[in-house]
Amino acid sequence: MGCYGNCCARSSLSSVRVETRPEVEGSGPGSPGRSLSVCPGGVKKWPRRPESRHCRKLRGSPGSMEAFMNFTNQTRGRDRLFRAIQYTCMLLSYLLASKADKEMVIMKLKQLESSMRSGRKLFRLGNIVHAMVAARRTTQLPDLVPRLCLTASNINRVLYFICDTVLWVKSVGLITDIDKQKWRNWATKCYYYSLLMNLTRDLYEISWRMEQVAQREKAKKENSSHCDEEDQDLICMGTGGLQPFLLLLYHALRKHPPLLLDTVKNLCDLSSPLDQLGIYKTNPGIIGLCGLLSSVVGIFTVVSPHMKLKH
Repeated sequence: MGCYGNCCARSSLSSVRVETRPEVEGSGPGSPGRSLSVCPGGVKKWPRRPESRHCRKLRGSPGSMEAFMNFTNQTRGRDRLFRAIQYTCMLLSYLLASKADKEMVIMKLKQLESSMRSGRKLFRLGNIVHAMVAARRTTQLPDLVPRLCLTASNINRVLYFICDTVLWVKSVGLITDIDKQKWRNWATKCYYYSLLMNLTRDLYEISWRMEQVAQREKAKKENSSHCDEEDQDLICMGTGGLQPFLLLLYHALRKHPPLLLDTVKNLCDLSSPLDQLGIYKTNPGIIGLCGLLSSVVGIFTVVSPHMKLKH
């Protein structure tokens, strides 16, 4: 009988309907419009507050550690990071060369630079296939000048990676009867020609953007009865003068930062082959600074792919 009574009591409690009534002002936390639920046994449950948009954004956005992991998980990201360390060591070695008590530090920096260079050679072993695929893809570009420049650049990159692989095989001792200096000169020439083709494409894109800006400003002048001084400088670019040319260049690159970053990167990369080929001799400090700047631009384009110039 007792068991039957307890079961009836439990069933009667479970059948109690949950009531909702408005909250009396001052009776608890929350706004006057909120309501509370009365559960069986008199237990009150407050409704869950809706999550704000700012909290959802913070919860969904990856942290700095996750972004760094995504960056280092990419082969291009690790190569750019190693490259930045390599040229930083070269720059610091040059700056500390005049210090009499920094021989040990300079030696460690040069060892680290050599290690970074060797590590980057390992990362580049599979880039021959990527360069061949890129060369085949650029042959399908609709515009003639970018198609020729980028195809020639990628073909030179293929030759450069072949020479680089031969040099790596020589460095690990798999093949000994190789003229290291000859293969290094071939690799430097291929890299130099690839950069020249990339710069030619960048200059073509810049001139095309500048022409578009000039035509747009000219049409604006024809449609309007007045034109300010800045527009007059842009339109008078064809008549000569350095200042209108620089102003037109600024307006052309301001709306296309990927083109600016690619041009800066290629110009900085050009310092190393120019020095190695004897075309324009510099010093390790200039090469280290240009290489570091180019590496920073490369890291930025890997982290933000929309800032990379599309082919």
